[in-house]
Amino acid sequence: MTDITVGANALRSRSHNRQMVLGHIRKAGRIGRAEIARASGLSIQAVSNIIADLLDDGLIVEQGRRSAGRGQPPVQYALNAQGGFALGVEIRPDAVFAAVLDLCGTTLGSERRPLPATDRDTITRRVVALCDRVLAASGTPRGRVLGAGVVMPGPFGATGITGSGSELLTWDDIAPDAWFSEALGLPVVVENDANAAAMAERIAGVAQGLETYAFLYFGSGLGLGSVHKGRLIAGAHGNAGEIGHIPVPAAGQTVPLESMVSRLSVQRALHTAGVEVTSGEDITLLYDQRHPVLLSWLDAAIEPLSVAVTIVENLFDPQTVILGGAMPDAILDHLLTSVRLSERSVSRRDGRAHPRLLRGASGRMTATLGAAALVLNQAFTPQIAVQS
Repeated sequence: MTDITVGANALRSRSHNRQMVLGHIRKAGRIGRAEIARASGLSIQAVSNIIADLLDDGLIVEQGRRSAGRGQPPVQYALNAQGGFALGVEIRPDAVFAAVLDLCGTTLGSERRPLPATDRDTITRRVVALCDRVLAASGTPRGRVLGAGVVMPGPFGATGITGSGSELLTWDDIAPDAWFSEALGLPVVVENDANAAAMAERIAGVAQGLETYAFLYFGSGLGLGSVHKGRLIAGAHGNAGEIGHIPVPAAGQTVPLESMVSRLSVQRALHTAGVEVTSGEDITLLYDQRHPVLLSWLDAAIEPLSVAVTIVENLFDPQTVILGGAMPDAILDHLLTSVRLSERSVSRRDGRAHPRLLRGASGRMTATLGAAALVLNQAFTPQIAVQS
């Protein structure tokens, strides 16, 4: 099988080929038309036409010429960071976050506001106001905004899983993407927080340059975002990746994974011991102090997390598994160095290009940035599946 995405001059849509050419430019940083044609399978003329459209739209810029032996050196093209922007919105049960990224994935501004209630009208007003604020504060021209990503906890719709936080946005009469699109006046894509976090790492994190990887996301619970050839694995109803609810062994019994490995589980363990934490900084301080309850939680988390990593590796055969989200770096680093990587895994192979485990780079704003990254990824990634 091949990981190369190719186009076809007649059979692929114009939108597909634009996305593909833009994706090659993004991946290369600077690239000429002939190189794009070779990589994509399109003719030089087709690439030239698309390049002309992208230049007219302001999405790319010329970056001089590169010497290539005889003849006129070829013109190089690169993304125009100011050519397009993406909004990201994260809705949590107690707060709303918003961020804006430029076309290259650089964060231009972010805002956070508490959420006093979780009814639809309150959420909508808070989301619209926050987006207006972050665009104004960053000086982002609204006419250049490509769209908005909105993320929230999964699962979506009526399922056998309850108590995860997604109930606050279970609207039976209208799809959330249609609702927010009308409220914001923009194209909107809605996704769960783990999938959005996975995209954040692809656009501006440790997954840059990777095509197939898995992201274990520490939110209130534990979610999984899986990316295959640059596209999310969403499932039939958008609920793929609810790994926090799979049963795993722990201390001689079987329990849901996120009851042992999640931000909520560490808070509960500390609360039971009479220690209250309200932020990642609080948890980091306890770790620096080697608080016995926190260290005990970490010890108990290793076995179920190790099992989960093995399951992910053998199910998805990723280039790497990334740990990240709303958990302090010190805790993630401790888990990374303590996880027991199974020898009975397809990921155990010689000549690996990447470690089996990595820590994410996007931090506690991962899902918010990922919401905007969803919009950028749509611009760069052809949505028509290519058979290989």
